This record gives sequence, C-alpha cells and structure tokens, in this order.
Amino acid sequence: MAGLRRRGKNPHAEADQFRRRAVIGFAVVGACLVALAAWYFKLQVIDHDDYATRSEANRIRPRPVVPGRGTIYDRNGRLLAENVPAFRLDVTPDKVKDPAKLVADLGRIIALSPEDIERFEATRKTSRGFRPITLKLRVSEEEMARFAVDRWRYPGVELVPYLTRRYPYGDLFAHIVGYVGRVDEKDLEQLGEINSALTHIGKTGLERYYDEQLRGKIGYEKVETNVEGRALRVVGRVPAQAGTDLRLSVDATLQQAIVDAFGELEGSAIAVDPRTGEILAMVSLPSYDPNLFVNGISHADFKALNENPSRPQFNRLVLGGVAPGSTLKPLIGLAGLDSGVRRPEDKVLSTGMFYLPGTSRGWGDAHRGGHGWTDLRKSIAESVNTYYYKLALDLGIERFDHYMEYYGFGQPTGIDLTGEIGGILPSPAYKRKTRKEAWYPGDTVNISIGQGDWKVTPLQLARGVSGLADGQLRTPHLVIQQRDGFDSDWTAMPAGESKPISPNPNNVQAVREGMMATMRPGGSGWRVAVGAPYVMAGKTGTAQVISRKGTAAVNPKSLPMHLRHRALFVGFAPVENPVIAIAVAVEGGGYGGSAAAPIARKVFDAYLLGKMPEGMQPLDSERGTTAIGATAFDNEDAGARQAGDLAAAQVGEHPVLIGAPAPEPAPAPQPGAPTAALPATPRPTPAEPAR
Repeated sequence: MAGLRRRGKNPHAEADQFRRRAVIGFAVVGACLVALAAWYFKLQVIDHDDYATRSEANRIRPRPVVPGRGTIYDRNGRLLAENVPAFRLDVTPDKVKDPAKLVADLGRIIALSPEDIERFEATRKTSRGFRPITLKLRVSEEEMARFAVDRWRYPGVELVPYLTRRYPYGDLFAHIVGYVGRVDEKDLEQLGEINSALTHIGKTGLERYYDEQLRGKIGYEKVETNVEGRALRVVGRVPAQAGTDLRLSVDATLQQAIVDAFGELEGSAIAVDPRTGEILAMVSLPSYDPNLFVNGISHADFKALNENPSRPQFNRLVLGGVAPGSTLKPLIGLAGLDSGVRRPEDKVLSTGMFYLPGTSRGWGDAHRGGHGWTDLRKSIAESVNTYYYKLALDLGIERFDHYMEYYGFGQPTGIDLTGEIGGILPSPAYKRKTRKEAWYPGDTVNISIGQGDWKVTPLQLARGVSGLADGQLRTPHLVIQQRDGFDSDWTAMPAGESKPISPNPNNVQAVREGMMATMRPGGSGWRVAVGAPYVMAGKTGTAQVISRKGTAAVNPKSLPMHLRHRALFVGFAPVENPVIAIAVAVEGGGYGGSAAAPIARKVFDAYLLGKMPEGMQPLDSERGTTAIGATAFDNEDAGARQAGDLAAAQVGEHPVLIGAPAPEPAPAPQPGAPTAALPATPRPTPAEPAR
C-alpha cells in the first residue's frame, strides 16, 4: 500500500502545476495592475481637464450680475426713470425640502401678500429647480433684520441686492415713458437663456420700445462656495454692461402745464417742434401711476384701474382715434390746390344746406343761413362745409384718398412708441371690406368734413399741422440723444425721414393765411387769440359721437358726457417762424373753439412766453424732485443753461420766447405740449355741421 502511495505522487507534476497556477495568478494580478494603471492614467492624464473642470464647478459657481437699467431724462436733464437700491427675497427650490412649509415659516417674519405666494408657486412649477425664484421684492429694513437673525433656519433662501425702477413724476409721463414689470414665462421665452437672470422687462411706452438698449448686457461672477453651497468669496468676474441712457425731447414743465390746462377735462394733446419733428410734450388724460406696476400691482389697485370708466391705462396717444372733424379742412384745401382742382381765389356759394343732384337729403353748414361766396381762405377761417363738400366731389374719392394718404392718414406716424395704430382712411375698399356695401357720393360728402368712417390720432393731426407750419412732413420722435455710460458723451439719434408737404410753397402759404384768419375776428377761433403778443394760426374742429336726426342739429350739452362731441384744435405759432405745432382733443368737450382751442392758447403761452396756467406750482416742488435731474447735466450743459433756458425771438414789435437751446450735439427747443388721441367711438352718420 505504501508503495502504491509513493507511486501516486509526482513531485515534478505538482511543481509544474504550481508554476502554471502561479504564472496565471501573476498574470491576472499583472493584468489588474496594468488595467488599474491604465485607469489611473486615463483619470490623471487623459481625462484630467474634464474632471478638473467638474471639481472646480463643485467649488466655483457662476452668479449672474444684472446690469443697471439705463436711465431716462427729459430735455433739461430731469430724471423721468431712475434706479434705486432695494433687496429681494430669493428661494432656490432644489435646496428646499418643503417649499410650502418654508413659505409659511417665512410669512411669520416677512410680510408676504397672497399675490407674492401665488406668483412664487406659479413660477416654481414652470421653472428649473436650480434657478432662484423671487418670493418677494422690496423687502423692508425691518424685515431684513428679522430674517438675518434666523437666516440659518432657511437654507436656499437669500436676500439679494438689486436696483429697482422708480418714476419720480408718477402719472405725468406714464403714457410716454411707460413702465417695467416682472418677467413672466412668456417674457423668458423671448429673452432666452442668456437673459434669464433678468427680473424686470419693459412693458409699455419707451421702456418697451427701447427695452433691449435700456436693459444692457448681463455679466457673471465666479463665486467660491463651501461644501454646503454657501458663498465664500468672488474669484473672478465678467463685468455687466450697463444699459443705455436716453434723453427725450419732452420738457417736464410744459408737460405739467398741459395737464393743468386741461383741468378736469379728459382727452389728449401733443406739441411738436415743426422744424425737427421732436415731441415737446404729449399727454393722455386721465393717467395712472406707473410705479404701481414695477414690482407687481395689487389686485385692489388693478381692479380700481380697470373699473374706471375713463380708462386711465388706455394710451390715447397711440391707441386712441376719433373722427377729425374740421381740423382736416386745411389739408383737404391744400389737396385741392395741389391737384389743380381749385385755385385760392375760386369761390363756392354757401346757402346753408348742400344737396346732391336728385336727392332731398341735405348736408348743413356751420351757419344755417349760409356763408355766401367763399374762397379757400374764408372756407378755413369760417369752417364753411359747402366748400369742402363740392371740393371732395370734384377731386373724386381716389384722388382724395391719394392726398390724404400722402399726408400720413391711415398709417402709423412712426413715432418711437410701441403699438401705434394707423387709424382709418375711408375708401371704397374699406367700406366693401367692413360693411359689404358700395361707395356712394354721399360717403364722399361725409368724409369731406372729417366725419363718416374717419379715425385719426392726434399724432397724425400734429404731424399734418406741423407740415403746414414748416413745409415738411416729418416723423415725430421722442428720443433725441443716447449715451452708453454715465461718463460717456451723448450722441444724437437719427431724426427720421421727412418729405415736402406740397410741391408749391404758394399753395401752403394760402392755407396758412386761412388758418391765420381763423384766429382773427370772424374766424371760428378768434376769441382764443385775443391779447396774444404773437400771431398764431389754427383750425377748430368738432367730431360727432352720435348722428343727428334728419336736418336737426344736436346740442352736445344735452347729451351724456360719453356721447358728447369731441372738441378738436390744431395750430402753430408764431406764424412768422413756427416753433411749436399742437393738436388737442377733448372728450365730451362740445365744440373745438370753446373747449380745445383755449387749452392750446395756454400751451402756446407756456411755451412762447413762459406764462404757466393759473394756479400751476413749480414742477420740482410739486413732485418732490428738486434735486433730481437738477445737476444731471451741470458739467456738460452749464454753458448752455447759463445762456438762458429761453431764447427771445422778435415777432412784429413783441418779444416772444421760443424755447431752450437744443441739447448737444443737435439743438432742440424747450417746453412742449401733450398728445391727443381718443378712444374709438361709434361711427357718426351723417355729418353734423362742423365748427
């Protein structure tokens, strides 16, 4: 048995087997070591940059830096829109376990309105969890102090400093400057990822039209954080680029003068420098306080605005429209001259009523007894309807529309405000499209005195009367200068296109003489011009809201306010060297000569003489902005202002003040007047005698 066991053992075989196993083991270990080395090599060499970047990202986090929004000034350096420091409360949802409980807990130390909570929840559901969401804007100092004591209890909640928008003049410039509002989901889609850090965006007015320039470009800070994600220090920075500052052509003092000239009346007005197309002032009344909207308007305030029957938010400057009435007559008269259909001395007999051949329905004149033989100048001065009834029929509707379109009706003026309407230029095509009816001669008669389907804005009227004053139809504009930083120089903005209103200056002069006669005894607006130390030209107008019954005239004072006629006036002064043109529209005012023209006279006096409406207080003391804007341009414009804000011009024997020297580098005038535009009203048919 022992021999058999000895024969069973084979030392050599066992040694070979061990060696084979050892080799395999060493091979496996070697392979593992090689693989491990290769893996380390990949991590440390090949993928070094990638993992180093990831590691750095865990330690360094980018934080967007929102630039200061560009400020807005009036022509004399008063701040109309500024930035003031404030703190907001931001919450990062990814760092909060129970957002609802967090909001409830925060509500015990910081006043949170239902609107704040509702907006936060809505935003949280639609935004990414790592992106901070603003829970409350404008946290008070007392609330900040209470939060600082218990800050450790609220991970993911931060007090963030920022600049918020403020409008020092409140409702005075609401329809021009507009306002910024909080960014919503729709805004984020338009802004894109690069601008997602913005909290506010321009919603209306110039704030919206020039939003891209005003908001600047976002920068970033590289912030070192600890393992808990709390910021330790800033290790790098890509600076933000501040927004562009804008300087407007409007004058705050004249703007206030126009508001005071309206008194309790509602409507709109616009004053333009006919030499440049610059808007001197424009007002839509009633107005509202844009500061209410900056950080989110309350339900109560929003309800009060919406339920106001006068619609304070409705921008009559660019959205409103009304039949122009007799204010169109100077332009229609010019069309008759330029077309060759009429000469200035050609006369038409006014008997008080006008009839189309073969019809018994008549169209009346301003005086039921008639005006007698009437030429162009008399037709404008006394607002003789019959002259224009016949002129429009002789022109024909196609030629009539051609000239009215050339003067800018039926299309936006191109002013730098968003949403401007083009109004309605009556035509056979428009009537077929809207009412499926043919065009009749009676329609031409109606529109010849600015009634019927007409819908124009005071902006269009102001542009037209400016063309008569200067001979050029210019694009109205509000912004005259811009700069890319507080220490940068102001640069002029393009003034826009212009074109001659007529190829024949003599024709324009004949129309001007008719408008001058309007403001003299016998003219429809002569009472307004009494005692003026300068010569003005103008045209009164009345736009119906309801039609008359048969041939009976309607007394507007017998109607409810919302159904009364719209009172209109267009004009310019001084006649020898026009520096201001104006359009005024008064809602429920009755007649142009008694309601709108007196407002225009006060505006002319304020601009040309420095004579403010009775009872008007100094603007800065009223608004509490004595220091605002007073030194904004002291260094650059000191010489210009020391020379005097008003320059004297001689009109006959009377010195007339015509406006401040223009800001560098492009001169511009001084005060101005508000804008006129009215809400759409029922189409009047047929025409009431215009005044």
